[in-house]
Amino acid sequence: MNLDQTQTGLIRMTDDEFVKLTSFVKKKYGIDLTKKRTLIEGRLTNELRHRGLNHFSDYFDILFRDESGAEMVTLLNKLTTNLSYFMREKEHFDYLRTQVLPYFEKTRSRELRIWSAGCSTGQEPYNTAMVLDEYFGARKKNWDTRILATDISMNVLTKAKAGIYNVEDLKDVPSQWVSKYFKRLPNGQYQVCDQIRAEVIFRPLNLMEPFPFRKPMDLIFCRNVMIYFDAPTKQQLVQKFYNCTAKGGYLFIGHSESISSGPSSSYAYIQPAIYQRKG
Repeated sequence: MNLDQTQTGLIRMTDDEFVKLTSFVKKKYGIDLTKKRTLIEGRLTNELRHRGLNHFSDYFDILFRDESGAEMVTLLNKLTTNLSYFMREKEHFDYLRTQVLPYFEKTRSRELRIWSAGCSTGQEPYNTAMVLDEYFGARKKNWDTRILATDISMNVLTKAKAGIYNVEDLKDVPSQWVSKYFKRLPNGQYQVCDQIRAEVIFRPLNLMEPFPFRKPMDLIFCRNVMIYFDAPTKQQLVQKFYNCTAKGGYLFIGHSESISSGPSSSYAYIQPAIYQRKG
């Protein structure tokens, strides 16, 4: 073991190992980890030690020979942050309720196609379903507004499908929503009610692969996902979103993110983190 490992407890990657890993993850998943060497070593050292490994080369032998993809998903779970909470960037949900849904009610025929891309543990699509339920009220029975929610991680999708959260996760949820849309479990946790859970369809999807949609989307959420992508990858992904957005449809991104605007941009800028396909 080298001196760095003795001093810090970290297992260090060689330059070749670092390039091999980051190049593969970038090509396969679009995630840019080229400035995350310390993070990678820090988050994977325990994984290597748990497996009785002292070198990343030994771990890579396992990682790249796994044809099931389970090892790579485990890796991505450790290297990306699945931070999600209810009412995150509340301005989006306010705009959805006051501007987008009234517009769609006038221009759509009883069906809305909504996609939560990079849905993590499910708060975003469930939150959206609650806004839809509150907005439409009794009219909801006349509309198909089921939400597609996708993520690359099976781990977070399993948690999302269960719809079980700690009380701290609900701190920004209006009290009337807690009463209406959640049920308290014996252990003190809260589960999203069956009615709302039935409105969300969870599926695994790698955003770098072709989108399998037959019909365009009216509203796409892809918030705080593109922070992991470099500029060319982000631009390609935004164009893919645009190509599967219905005319008049919207793209919501994170407030810490941006896409190019102006004559060369496909989407029209509406307000911070909200874009629309005109036509």
